[in-house]
Amino acid sequence: MASSGGGERGSAAVEIALLAPLLGTLVLIVIFGGRLALARQTVQAAAADAARAASIARTAAVAERSATEIARGTLANQGVHCATTSIDVDTRGFDEPVGTAATVAVRIACGVATADLSLPLPGTIEVSATSSSELDVFRGRR
Repeated sequence: MASSGGGERGSAAVEIALLAPLLGTLVLIVIFGGRLALARQTVQAAAADAARAASIARTAAVAERSATEIARGTLANQGVHCATTSIDVDTRGFDEPVGTAATVAVRIACGVATADLSLPLPGTIEVSATSSSELDVFRGRR
């Protein structure tokens, strides 16, 4: 008597061997997406923190220096390592006369290495964010 299922012996092992790389790739893509979202959120938080710090400064020079320090500190504290970093602080609001509504804006661009995002490929992905904060209308500006 011959067994009817004898021709399928070992097929489960072959299927697993074929599917394992696909499942591993899928897991890496999910981890990459999560880490990229976390990097974007951190850059947005750094821009918001920097804009707030700049808005409470008395002068444009102090605002720019303070915003840059706060942005770098937030990125470092959250563990986002930028291969390239650009922090642009728009302090034109300090030129407006007291009593006039004005804002200060901060734009951060961070080139995050794909290796830091769990993708074993060379290169970087730029993550950027812009945030603004109002200057106090009745506070002196220089």
